[in-house]
Amino acid sequence: MRAVVVYESMFGNTERVARAIGQGLEPFADVQVVEVGEAPAVLDGVDLLVVGGPTHAFGMSRASTREDAERQAGRAVLSRRLGVREWLPTLPSSTEVAAAAFDTRVAKVRRLPGSAARGAAKLLLRHRYAVIVPPESFYVDDVTGPLLQGELDRARAWGSTLVASLVADRGGAPSA
Repeated sequence: MRAVVVYESMFGNTERVARAIGQGLEPFADVQVVEVGEAPAVLDGVDLLVVGGPTHAFGMSRASTREDAERQAGRAVLSRRLGVREWLPTLPSSTEVAAAAFDTRVAKVRRLPGSAARGAAKLLLRHRYAVIVPPESFYVDDVTGPLLQGELDRARAWGSTLVASLVADRGGAPSA
């Protein structure tokens, strides 16, 4: 099985979650973890696409919210050229690739509406990807982080559950 984890990250927290998800997938798949600005436009041979980014202004980031993040950080952010919102529509439609979406968000506002993961999942569904699990959120203490204790372990476990969900969806056994 081949999996690609595509992430957008401002302060490094979403990147850390993406890499932990990749670690959870590694026992079962050939995994590539890639920043959205370097992500492939074609997913030939990919069985599972996992997409994630930070929640900004109740959804996926935009150029303006990435600029705000850069001002807030006082330095360049990791994903400044392109976000998940802009990358997903460039993908060809696919009924063959399974998908999942995650985000990072501030723990203090867990109950607020809006989620980058839900927005990404909707775009994946519009492009006919088979979203195999509900969108997942991982929590940071404040806008710039750090991740809450245990979130990286939870991300690794979630990565492993994606394999089980894909196998159940396709009625097979996992193989690397």
